[in-house]
Amino acid sequence: MDRNRFQAYLDLTRLNRPIGIYLVLWPALWALWLAADGLPPLSVLLIFIAGAVVMRSAGCVINDYADRHFDGGVARTCCRPLATGALSEQQALRFFALLVLTGFGLVLMLNPLTIWLSFGALLLSVLYPFMKRYTYWPQAFLGAAFAWAVPMAFAAVLNDVPWQAWLIYALTLLWALIYDTAYAIADKEDDLKLGIKSTAILFGDRVQWVLGGFQLMMVLGFVWVGRLFDLGGLYDLAVWVAAGLFGYHQWLLHFQRADLAFRVFLNNHWVGLVILIGIVADTHFG
Repeated sequence: MDRNRFQAYLDLTRLNRPIGIYLVLWPALWALWLAADGLPPLSVLLIFIAGAVVMRSAGCVINDYADRHFDGGVARTCCRPLATGALSEQQALRFFALLVLTGFGLVLMLNPLTIWLSFGALLLSVLYPFMKRYTYWPQAFLGAAFAWAVPMAFAAVLNDVPWQAWLIYALTLLWALIYDTAYAIADKEDDLKLGIKSTAILFGDRVQWVLGGFQLMMVLGFVWVGRLFDLGGLYDLAVWVAAGLFGYHQWLLHFQRADLAFRVFLNNHWVGLVILIGIVADTHFG
């Protein structure tokens, strides 16, 4: 494989832009630590870290395949490999299959319940990229796909998915609605021209206030999580820091600028990391 072809495959996975990996990984680690009430088994931890990298890469590939006829008309995506012809549709699909098989190979090292749940992850990953043609809520499908790591993590540690796991799943989906709507604000003008749907278009001029409501719901939800899992002051401090980050995001959104909305998207991974630090600190030192 020549250097240009290798670079095209690397660009397709967007490994050089790890924000998507973080947004998948942090909720998975929340769930692993809460399920294990501390450090999860090292083998399970490593499998989920590798799985987040592999499946986020697979998601990028199938997303670019789904958007191959649209990306050329969007300033931010016009240089992606399928839009420029650096890779063919067949090459992208073969690469997607390879990544999915790699991810499934990782899951096969876990228990049967987690293996069965992994089929849900695959279905949601394939479904999401096509939803922006049919619904103004594609961000909810993205959230459903990214959040699926949560029940899988509980299953991997406990061989069960308690109802509390679905609360964290719902909060993760809500979080995706927040950050991916901010992402969609940055693309709003191009999406309107191309007929692509998004929550940013659906919410219109109310988008900042709707996201503010989602942020409040998420903070209150994580306060509840702390009570359910008997977490203490270190975790509560982390939730307050996350709330402060949301306040900063509201300030950025106030300016109604696409570049600042995209900064909100990028900055959101710190919310997930702060919550993770709170969970880890409280389960080990609280």
